[in-house]
Amino acid sequence: MLNIDNLHVEIGGKAIINGLTLEVPAGQVHAIMGPNGAGKSTLSYALTGREGYEVTRGTATLNGVDLLSLPPEARAAKGLFLSFQYPLEIPGVPTLTFLRTALNAQRKARGEDEISVPDFMKLSREVAKKLGVTQDMMKRPLNVGFSGGEKKRMEIYAMALLDPRFMILDETDSGLDIDALRVVSEGVNALRGPKKAMLVITHYQRLLDYIKPDRVHVLAGGRIVDSGGPDLALTLEASGYDRYKDAA
Repeated sequence: MLNIDNLHVEIGGKAIINGLTLEVPAGQVHAIMGPNGAGKSTLSYALTGREGYEVTRGTATLNGVDLLSLPPEARAAKGLFLSFQYPLEIPGVPTLTFLRTALNAQRKARGEDEISVPDFMKLSREVAKKLGVTQDMMKRPLNVGFSGGEKKRMEIYAMALLDPRFMILDETDSGLDIDALRVVSEGVNALRGPKKAMLVITHYQRLLDYIKPDRVHVLAGGRIVDSGGPDLALTLEASGYDRYKDAA
């Protein structure tokens, strides 16, 4: 589903991603782990089209479509979703209005009919109940006044409403206590399916206790330096990343 080949990314002229190659097939969840500064968040931003992240070499395709040639909103319409490590607060923008507008923009880009207000409200209530999102949270401006855990819960809530095909979770576990981590992970797992795929970026094994990956990759020095099964995450938790310093 996602195919990245020899990707190089710079920020302000500084090379961050240096020849990264990765494939994530449909139906699978892959985890990327690595030390601070390895390029994990840079990878997610480059794939989703954040301004300032310049791809200088390489390719990235989603279901055969060249992602790098598309603006961010077109990448989203193709089914790409990024759950932010630090979700922004946007005062004055009602959460439900924002999400319905985003959903209908994507549906329009795909040639689908807009979802009506009653149908959207029914869908939003169903999703909110599963994730423990309260009516008060849904009525507030987007993320305003939320705790870190509530913001992450709202990210997964948005992801469930938009129903993307490929999901990137950028350190979704940061700032979550055990209860919030469990609820968020259950919401993520509910979105797994044979026609979808997921890239989970994390520092810690604990998230992978809840979201079981098919493959684990180590990112160091801007490229994948090791890959393995779920047990690789346990090894990293026990021994750290020191053995990859030379490989980076």
